[in-house]
This record gives sequence, C-alpha cells and structure tokens, in this order.
Amino acid sequence: MATTAMREAETLVAHLRDRLDPIDAPPERPRFGDADLNGDAPVPPELADVEIRDAAVIAPLILHDGPPRLLLTERASHLPRHAGQISFPGGRIDAGGETAAQAAVRELEEEVGIGGHHVELIGRFDSYATVTGYHVTPFVGVIKPGFTLRPDPGEVADVFETPFDFLMDPANHQRHSREWQGHVRHYYAMPWEGRYIWGATAGMLKSLHDRLYG
Repeated sequence: MATTAMREAETLVAHLRDRLDPIDAPPERPRFGDADLNGDAPVPPELADVEIRDAAVIAPLILHDGPPRLLLTERASHLPRHAGQISFPGGRIDAGGETAAQAAVRELEEEVGIGGHHVELIGRFDSYATVTGYHVTPFVGVIKPGFTLRPDPGEVADVFETPFDFLMDPANHQRHSREWQGHVRHYYAMPWEGRYIWGATAGMLKSLHDRLYG
C-alpha cells in the first residue's frame, strides 16, 4: 500500500514538473482572471481605477500520510478584503527585489508557520487577475513531512486539507453567481465538506487543472 502511494506521488510530481513553468520564469501578464466568466460585465466604479498590485500564492501539496492533498486557509473574519474566504497562502510581493517565488514561500511561513526548509517549489502556473486589482502568480510546492502548523490569528481563521483529486475533477468545477454592487457576477466554486472554495482560489484551481490535464 505504502509503495503504491509513493509511486502515485512520484508520478504526480513528475507530471507537475513536466507541465508547469519553471519557478524562475520571467513574469507574465495574467491569462486567467475573475473576468473570465463575466464577459463585458461592468467593473464596480470603486474598482475601476484600482492600483494593480503584484502578489504571489502557493498551492501547498502534501504527499505523505495518505493521498495527495492541497493545504488551504480560511481568512480571518476581520480582514478588510476577502474576509472569511478560502484561499491559498500568499500575499503582496514586497518592493525591493523580492521575487514572486520568494514572496510565496515567505507568506506560507507568515500565515501558517511552514518554513522554507519544509517546501520544495515544483513550478509556476498561469497568473490570475482579480477584480480587486491583484495580479497573482501561483506556485505549486511540495510540503515535506515534519512541519508544524502555526496559523497567524491576525490573518488566518483555519487551515485545512482538501483532496487533490477532488479539486482536479471537472465534475466539481461548478459555476455559481451572486449579485455584487448591483451586478450579477459569475465565478467558479468547488464546495467541499462545508467549505465554500470559490472566486479567485477556485479560478486558479481550474487553471491548474487545465494546465495539467486540459
């Protein structure tokens, strides 16, 4: 059983290395974003001239102790933006020479306490533009055994794992909508065991699926 799981993990990592971009590839303009399912729907006026900010996130892949899972966070309820939403660990890229990869690893440690020595970045997938003005560069990183979670209560309300196979199954890539600022907005959602994974996080998971299996 353990040997089979190890072989499956090795096969997945090899596939990720083959299909993802190198972690040090030059920055790119987002190919995917919140606008993908909304066509010409107007942007809320307060966001029309929002400053574009570069950010990076990491999709932390856990391959030991069972089938592959991705580590996700629930953002703290008091945050001014995206409060309570499910997200990847990540945040803004610091000015002054920090790379997107460095920012993703730094944010992983700041948000959930997993240090860089417990992470092996595998590659980068397609950048994503949010309606709130973030250009997000996402990475996949394998989390090595022996880590201890230490969520920052100022940013994170909860940390949980979701099966990779569930998130990569097209049957679970639902299209939902809701009214926001007087307009109906459409988005991807992947509800799982009471967790509502939606918006930019679900959109990036959909783009990861397309990169790996599309």
